[in-house]
Amino acid sequence: MRPFRWLGGALALFCLCSANMLAETPEEGPPPEAACAACGGFVVVVVLAVVATIALNIALLVWVARDAKSRGMDSAVIWMILVMATGIIGLLIYLFSRPQGNLVQCAHCQNKRLQASAKCPHCGNA
Repeated sequence: MRPFRWLGGALALFCLCSANMLAETPEEGPPPEAACAACGGFVVVVVLAVVATIALNIALLVWVARDAKSRGMDSAVIWMILVMATGIIGLLIYLFSRPQGNLVQCAHCQNKRLQASAKCPHCGNA
């Protein structure tokens, strides 16, 4: 993931600064445990942020695939790859280029399809 390239360096710098604080703790400074807790807290926050970002990206890719399939687009996988590679720009391109219209439930398979489509992209019935 390109957006998190800086994360490793920031984490290493923060932990290095915390370790430096441990080595040079003045008599009236914070206790060494505070620096360890701060570094550990930072690591937990960073890990949670990365996990949340990955989960949101997966949810977005699933939504794009389902929406493309519901709208009768044959290239759902290509749209997923585009959105995965380009992020928000790919999502905007998808939203502006997809077929517009209301989605209704198919009477045969209960999946959603475009109201204007002649047949359901899931089951093929009219």
